Amino acid sequence: MKLPNRDGAYIPRDKIIAYLLSPTHPVGRLKAHFFRSIGFDTSDITELEGQFLKIAHNEDVIAQIISPYGIKFIVDGVLERKGEAVAQIRTIWIIDAGGNYPRFVTAYPL
Repeated sequence: MKLPNRDGAYIPRDKIIAYLLSPTHPVGRLKAHFFRSIGFDTSDITELEGQFLKIAHNEDVIAQIISPYGIKFIVDGVLERKGEAVAQIRTIWIIDAGGNYPRFVTAYPL
């Protein structure tokens, strides 16, 4: 199964800047270390967003989790850097209760 309404999938920019690439975020700093180690930093936000959206569009949902907040979808894929695969990652998306489009929640290495 593909991510529902994936053409409308979106990524709040602050999720990448203040969380995934932030070396000072209490939870995100470990993820920031990983993403920086494979060559992504705050100058690559648009590319990283594009990679996450590509995974959301092209890969299959491997699991769904229903919660009071909405339905989370787990989608695995490969991050590329300069045309080369650099890491297998897991992305998490949610369609909020009452919402229609998947919103990016997080990503981490597998």
